Amino acid sequence: MTYRVCFVCTGNICRSPMAESVFRARVTEAGLDGLVEVDSAGTGGWHEGDGADPRTVSVLEEHGYDSDHTARRFRASWFAGLDLVIALDESHLKALRRLAPTERDAAKIRLLRSYDPTAGDDLDVPDPYYGGMDGFETCLDMVEAAGTGLLAAVREAVEGQAA
Repeated sequence: MTYRVCFVCTGNICRSPMAESVFRARVTEAGLDGLVEVDSAGTGGWHEGDGADPRTVSVLEEHGYDSDHTARRFRASWFAGLDLVIALDESHLKALRRLAPTERDAAKIRLLRSYDPTAGDDLDVPDPYYGGMDGFETCLDMVEAAGTGLLAAVREAVEGQAA
């Protein structure tokens, strides 16, 4: 049975496609291909059909990650097919909880940085869209830092499904 993870930010062109690419690479490195499916979406549909922001693409490629992406909007109906929905900041968390059809679906939603033990109290990944390249680098650092803990949690869930 495939374990499905979806990362969600605002427009699905900066943070969530970055998190999707980084986590997909982690899943592959861990040998979990075929067991874990990774995706992303936005809370809004402003950029549906667009590629990732060129700065996101640049940072991902510079660090050896895949950057193939087409933006889309998260739909409430998707909850039924997802195991984990990862919000990139508190506003996404709230929007997703409002969309969740059931309490069980709402329980699938987590903040990405909650998987980073060094994150402290601020669990938001700041939106780099209106800034320069340094914001995209910071975003990548935060996404990578949370990836280890997220991978451990997903691996545990996948192993639990297999048991």
